[in-house]
Amino acid sequence: MDRSCGGFVHLRRQGGSTVSSPVPLGAFARIFHVQTAVQLAEAFQVLALTEVQLNLSTFGFPTIPTEVEISSGDLEGIGDDLAAAGLTLWGVSATFNTADPVTSRRTDQTARAADFIARLGCTGATAATLCSGSRDPDNMWGFHPDTTSKSAWKDFRASLDVLLPAAEQGGLLLAIEPEPANTVADVDRALRLQQELGDDAGQIGFILDPANLITNIAPSDHRYTLERAFGELGHRTICVHAKDTVPWSSTLVGRGVVDYELVARLHNDLANGVPLIIQDAKQEELAEVIALLRTSTERPMP
Repeated sequence: MDRSCGGFVHLRRQGGSTVSSPVPLGAFARIFHVQTAVQLAEAFQVLALTEVQLNLSTFGFPTIPTEVEISSGDLEGIGDDLAAAGLTLWGVSATFNTADPVTSRRTDQTARAADFIARLGCTGATAATLCSGSRDPDNMWGFHPDTTSKSAWKDFRASLDVLLPAAEQGGLLLAIEPEPANTVADVDRALRLQQELGDDAGQIGFILDPANLITNIAPSDHRYTLERAFGELGHRTICVHAKDTVPWSSTLVGRGVVDYELVARLHNDLANGVPLIIQDAKQEELAEVIALLRTSTERPMP
């Protein structure tokens, strides 16, 4: 057994022997009660976290700021402050409803997001995270029966087609997460998107969230669902989210649903360096969540 860093280590061959390296571990910035990038960096350092997923709302700005707000927010300075602390700005949120049924609003937000994404190169971010959208006009993550319609997919794709060149200009990827209530709801729709994009598929990467993937799935099918997701999308996976279908407070006392031993094994088959980013934890829970992720599972040597 590998016991050097608990469950989430990446095993690789070196000189004929197997060695392990810690998986890059991070968190959503919005978990922390901070006002500046320097304060955020200090909070991450205390917990030995290295990967940041940032929504600018953490610092009091809209998720997708206007041009004036971008200037006052000093994107480059945020990236510099995090890098100076030895942190990686893995992703910056550019989420809006890409399948919004209100056409004028969707068009306006798409244009603003494209401008924002194109400017993110100065931050050093790996990816801009997206929401693949819902027909719920009030909640981009909300369930709506029309989200599975052809027209919703068409509108999402039209939004994405505007964002792809912006991401290329900014020198970063667009990160899309299969979400049960969104147009890219599951593995099948993620595979469809990848096929439709053709040569442009290299401009996107997938976030796999085990809790989302098993939502509304019978417990007996959880293992198959996760193994298929990591198997089919693993080569295009650029991040794994760590949360549960129940609050972390339940998971931490042994009442969790996500099988993190299985997730650790599946993560080990991903490319080296794919981060594991903690979501939906309270700041006061983070130390325990980190300990759980680092020590709760043990994986056999290959």
